[in-house]
Amino acid sequence: MNVTITKNPALDDVEVAIACPRIDERVQRIVSALGAFDRVLVGERDGATYRLDVDDVCYAETVDGKTFLYTADAVYQAPFKLYELEERLAGTEFVRASKQMLVNFDHVASIRPALNARLQLMLDNGEAAIVSRQYAPAIKRKLGL
Repeated sequence: MNVTITKNPALDDVEVAIACPRIDERVQRIVSALGAFDRVLVGERDGATYRLDVDDVCYAETVDGKTFLYTADAVYQAPFKLYELEERLAGTEFVRASKQMLVNFDHVASIRPALNARLQLMLDNGEAAIVSRQYAPAIKRKLGL
């Protein structure tokens, strides 16, 4: 793959052009990854609605039928179900850790084995997330294990 970057001060925004002999899985992954930029989520806290950059969200969790977004310093209630959030975050570093949780892999500081073939993810905000047995193999694949 060849990458060419051209600086053009006349442009108002970044423009990406992909030239390829055929559209294969690799090209589709590149397009998905590019689509992850500039993604914003909406969360509510203290009666106000906030726009959250996807990269700032450490993890998302469903508790009592409500979805919450956790950043390094705050918790926001999201207006959608976890599966809807998972669809919106396709192509990002978010991975399913359990039926109730999505974790932003960019915020994972360390991983260690836990009981019953589960994994424990230590996040850079100091919290720990348990990956269920069902989703542990996907996490290992993401690590290349």
